Amino acid sequence: MAYRYLVVIPAYNEETTIEQVVKLAKRHADVCIVNDASTDATSPIIESIAGVHCIHHQKNTHIAGAILDGMRYALQNNYDFCVTMDAGMSHDPEALPEFKKHSGADVVIGSRSKRVRVPLYRKALSFAGTVAINIALRRNSPVGRRPIIRDATSGYRMYSRRAYTLLLQSQMKSRSFDFHLEALGLPFREGLKIEEVPITYVYSNSSLSWKVVRQCLRTWARLLSERPVRTSAIGIREDTTAA
Repeated sequence: MAYRYLVVIPAYNEETTIEQVVKLAKRHADVCIVNDASTDATSPIIESIAGVHCIHHQKNTHIAGAILDGMRYALQNNYDFCVTMDAGMSHDPEALPEFKKHSGADVVIGSRSKRVRVPLYRKALSFAGTVAINIALRRNSPVGRRPIIRDATSGYRMYSRRAYTLLLQSQMKSRSFDFHLEALGLPFREGLKIEEVPITYVYSNSSLSWKVVRQCLRTWARLLSERPVRTSAIGIREDTTAA
């Protein structure tokens, strides 16, 4: 049975790349663009692209709000998998078929095995973030699970319906880039299956600030302090084809 995939693309002032990203992604899956209160020409550009669903925010909600709204649309329309992707061509839409090969997993992370034009400080932050999240997950591992996530901060991901429903039903506290940490910690603690696929990441722009870094540190500290889940159901995955 064929699965249904939805690509969710948060967009804030992405007039130079949004059309290219969407048209490439459409080759492989349905697309939902969340226009997060852009002030440039992003809105009219996405409205001119046929065959995509557009959500327009009047106020900027950042990464967490935009992705969760896209996931709500996926749930309402019975999609089996939801893929989150950057609007700036940092994530190659042509890698989507590789994600689809992992339909047996609940979270599939696009692990940045090749990085193009990435500043050294960004590489260092990504490395530190991955080490930190692995420490937090190991400390709170369900019985018998010891994670080794190669790229915990990558935002190019595929979530099963079970995984994105979990995020929608949880009281998530993240507001910006720290969403990617929390959105990994919650499925892991519930015993969901996590896999990675190698991708090429091309650095384009960044809204990273020290405020964002502090938010990530707070989220990491919260994940570190959470108590592990102990359940006999770990490893049992819900059939994503269910209505």
